[in-house]
Amino acid sequence: MNILITGCNGQLGNEMQLLEKQHTSHTFFNTDVQELDITNREAIAAFVEQNAIDGIVNCAAYTAVDKAEENVDLCQLLNADAPGFLAEAMERRGGWMIQISTDYVFDGTNHTPYVETDSVCPNSTYGRTKLAGEQAVVNACRQSMIIRTAWLYSTFGNNFVKTMIRLGKEKPELGVIFDQIGTPTYARDLALAIFAAIEQGIVPGIYHFSNEGVISWYDFTKAIHRIAGITTCRVRPLHTSEYPTPAIRPHYSVLDKTKIKNTYGIDIPYWEDSLQECLGQLL
Repeated sequence: MNILITGCNGQLGNEMQLLEKQHTSHTFFNTDVQELDITNREAIAAFVEQNAIDGIVNCAAYTAVDKAEENVDLCQLLNADAPGFLAEAMERRGGWMIQISTDYVFDGTNHTPYVETDSVCPNSTYGRTKLAGEQAVVNACRQSMIIRTAWLYSTFGNNFVKTMIRLGKEKPELGVIFDQIGTPTYARDLALAIFAAIEQGIVPGIYHFSNEGVISWYDFTKAIHRIAGITTCRVRPLHTSEYPTPAIRPHYSVLDKTKIKNTYGIDIPYWEDSLQECLGQLL
């Protein structure tokens, strides 16, 4: 197959590129904004036809959650309109599309892990535009998968893990929120799940994927520092109210992964095992 990967310079896009080397029966077209402007409907249509694209994995998104509250139009363009343009192009070719979405489509008021059929109620511009992107893809492309994920990190780009390591080395004390609960996702594990779907065949629908387990940002930071050997920084728990941000974040966004595990027969690693693997490469 000829497969288009958008957002190839991001965390997930970079992990996809590393794994492509193990899937030599396919031809991959790795693009970022320099190679393909996904906000340009005509440019997408031309690229897809010229390269006979069979499937798209859309790793591109506007992910600056707080800045999104000021840049609503750009966030809408990248997170909602662009996925719709990609999905339209794939439907015309009879192809498939995988759209990456987020736990922010939920309001975070659950106390048990969210399943795919739970009611969506985003509280932020980022969440609303990502939900609109989900709907645009599902409506435009019959062979489409939505994969919602959360707390993404990797060895690439800027992310929470790298920030906590840097601050832990620079500061004697850090305050980290303890009353927002979820599960981290190592981008490599998500990329592996995407390749499982590609190789076994797209089963249309909405899926959830993160690593296994449940923690707070505070617990995550403590684990990062412990594994990284950072002992000179005291980490103390903060309430969300003590650290106000422009965007409202879900207090509870644990995702139930039963559907994707059953559909594709995949095993999902425990969050701390994946964190250790990632830090083994970073440190």
